[in-house]
Amino acid sequence: MRNLNSPSLTLSRDTLRDALTLAAWPPSLIADAQLAMVELIANAWCHGDTPSPGVVILIRDSTLRVGVSDRSSALPSRCSLDPLSESGRGLHLVEGLTHRWGVEPHELGKTVWFELDGDAE
Repeated sequence: MRNLNSPSLTLSRDTLRDALTLAAWPPSLIADAQLAMVELIANAWCHGDTPSPGVVILIRDSTLRVGVSDRSSALPSRCSLDPLSESGRGLHLVEGLTHRWGVEPHELGKTVWFELDGDAE
């Protein structure tokens, strides 16, 4: 498990890539995990009132779990897809790239998480 408290997308992506490479995950799943994590971090910045969201990366057996925590108590929801809209696709993307995702409310904020199964490619 690795805790990241940095607004750096590069650091977060590199840390996730290094951990999954060390665990012998296939490059396609590593790319999916990185993109899903970046979407959650961007959502925390834009909608979570959090300039430096907490990121937790956990690999247990063949399952990756990434959680991104922010200070907003507002729960995320998937918007209907409008092809002309400039936003609103992030959670649809996370849902399409991962095997599971959800939200854990906290007293001060929430954690949005996703899981990927490494043996499901």
